[in-house]
Amino acid sequence: MENNDVLSEFDIKVDKVKKLEASGEKAYKAKFNKTHEIHDLDKLELGTRVSIAGRMIFKRTFGKLIFARLYSIGDNFDFDLSKPIRTSVQISLNFNIVGEEKLKFFKDFCDVADHIGVEGELIKTQTGELTVQVEKFELLTKALRGLPEKFHGLVDTDSRYRQRYLDIISNEDSRKFVMIRFKVMQFIRDFYIKKGFLEVETPILQNAVGGALAKPFRTHHNALDLDMNLRISPETFHKRVIACGFDKIFEFAKDFRNEGLCVDKLQEFTMLESYAAYWDFEDSIKFYTEMFREVCKYVFGKYEFTSQGRTISLPEKFPRIDYVAKLNEILGFNVLDITDVDEFKKLVLKKNLLEEFELKDQFTVGGIIDLLYKRKMRPNIIEPTILYNYPNVVPLARYSDDDDRIIEMFQLVIDGQEMVKGYSELVNPIQQKRNFEEQAKAKQRGDAEAMDYDKEYILAMEHGFPPISGIGFGIDVFIYHLLDCENIRDTILFPIMKPENDKND
Repeated sequence: MENNDVLSEFDIKVDKVKKLEASGEKAYKAKFNKTHEIHDLDKLELGTRVSIAGRMIFKRTFGKLIFARLYSIGDNFDFDLSKPIRTSVQISLNFNIVGEEKLKFFKDFCDVADHIGVEGELIKTQTGELTVQVEKFELLTKALRGLPEKFHGLVDTDSRYRQRYLDIISNEDSRKFVMIRFKVMQFIRDFYIKKGFLEVETPILQNAVGGALAKPFRTHHNALDLDMNLRISPETFHKRVIACGFDKIFEFAKDFRNEGLCVDKLQEFTMLESYAAYWDFEDSIKFYTEMFREVCKYVFGKYEFTSQGRTISLPEKFPRIDYVAKLNEILGFNVLDITDVDEFKKLVLKKNLLEEFELKDQFTVGGIIDLLYKRKMRPNIIEPTILYNYPNVVPLARYSDDDDRIIEMFQLVIDGQEMVKGYSELVNPIQQKRNFEEQAKAKQRGDAEAMDYDKEYILAMEHGFPPISGIGFGIDVFIYHLLDCENIRDTILFPIMKPENDKND
């Protein structure tokens, strides 16, 4: 139950709704005709008559004069990211203009959080504040609950994410992060289309776990009586699309991975994956580098951004680190010579590189290599750096022609965080079968992140894939680093939250 103060405020507003409806006044209107959006008002000449609408976020009465503010983002999607974004405007109601009856109605029935429509003349007050001098107004929607306190907004993290609509209204940073996220997605979409890529859609419900090494969410298809999973990656379907003859494709894909919570990881997230026929991983490196630089310039007007107080510059070509060579330097032996997982564990423990408990749930050499990379290599890479020349640990990546123990894969790492992963794709069905068989063995040993043996994918591959290269990067992680957010959940509208006891009943 609510405390008495909040309950009293709620009851008062419910009573206002009843009084309005008893008098024949609708508390919830069907529509309002606007002539302008709030963000347009700075472009207009003073004296222009406007009709605008928004949520009232402030109200103060001075006898026969009322000042208030209306808030609305409106259709403000073509804004300059480098400039402040107008989302509110002052309105004034004067006894001499609207009359006694209307002024009393506004005082008595129009509260902060209500949606109001107004018509009037655009003026500036003596203090220089752009203001709509109201001649007519309508109460459009009566809110039964108020907004957070004006000067502090929502400061409790749980409340901010749970009541995101209030957070966006009251916190400028939250509003900016989300608006820039969607503008960046729009920019990336346009970038891909201009480069000749086709946007596609592929299934979210799948009956084989593939495309990445991750724990899936499970579900059941009642009509088909079929156990299925939510996709962890669209990769295997994307390569089937390439087999159709579409040479360049991309998708903003909702993916789901049943993994742990932390400030830079989401279980439901947006992945941008793209594939190009007849490209190799070097082509993908060039493409991603250009795209990343252009996004940065679009947002900040230059090829650099700030991360944890440091300026990160994005050169036309990123420096590189040979993954195998660096790993060998850390290990003191050639990682490519070790194929037995138990032998590898003993060597790692002998050199005190990892603790025994950390190796307990590692079932493959590849898993241990990845853990070493995350503990001993990645945190030390600060400047934008391309890692390449990886051991053969990714089941869907193409082997190097020079050494089949190496795969043609790359990652961009900045500030100890992965920004993208890409590789030349494995298109050899014989080798792919062997890789899936190894994954099946790992799954039998208890590896919950191993891929399934995907017969349908193998069948498609046996009909012939062209040479392909692909990249994948999380949009949420991308925005999180680009905007230097404190938590990745700041970059999305409605992060998943644990249910709480309903305080509103």
